Amino acid sequence: MPTFRHDGIELAYLDEGEGEPIVLVHGFGSTKEINWVGPGWVSTLTGAGRRVIALDNRGHGASAKLYQPELYDPWLMARDVIGLIDHLDLGRVDLMGYSMGGRISACAALTAPERVRSLVLGGIGIHLIAGAGLPITIADALRAPSLADVTDPMGRMFRAFADQTNSDREALAACIVGSRRTLSREEVARIAVPTLIAVGTRDEVAGAPAPLAALIPDARAIDIPDRDHMRAVGDKVFKEAVLAFLDEPR
Repeated sequence: MPTFRHDGIELAYLDEGEGEPIVLVHGFGSTKEINWVGPGWVSTLTGAGRRVIALDNRGHGASAKLYQPELYDPWLMARDVIGLIDHLDLGRVDLMGYSMGGRISACAALTAPERVRSLVLGGIGIHLIAGAGLPITIADALRAPSLADVTDPMGRMFRAFADQTNSDREALAACIVGSRRTLSREEVARIAVPTLIAVGTRDEVAGAPAPLAALIPDARAIDIPDRDHMRAVGDKVFKEAVLAFLDEPR
């Protein structure tokens, strides 16, 4: 598995296919394999003639584990994404992130607009500006002695997921604390690339997509029918909308 170093941190990534590059940024507690390979995104995009690059965010998957919350600021993780784009000499890319990965991708589009051709924000709607991220109580769930000690439903969901994926729970707890950052209305209004925002209609985490799209000059929103935050990731409606969006002339 290839890796690169950015700001002294070793980060793992995959690089498959040929064609115009798209970079994928996974959500909290996930990995490039869980968020993008398993749900069929990599095969869908490479099958559509795309070169697909996906990294494991710091603290996740095969990338370095960090235990200081301040090292998980979304603006810092956005620089990891830009560092990967530069490491592979990709020039301008389409950029897609899910949930926390959407927050990171929005920060990347603001940090280095010259690197981003278009932006897809999945699993993140108006909570990009109206919510700091997942509840901080998830950190308590991750640090609990066992799943049986967790009573909060969302905490149980993420703790069970972390146990299932054999994740470093202390690194994820630091990430939950450090990644809690909103963007301002003024910041999202500066996103200057075509943007697609997609959220499941049963998603109680992301916030509605249409109010966020209304704040970004060249953005549109789609609803992913009858999907919650987890099940929307690999949905056919989501994939079809993204493929159509990517095919539009830029």
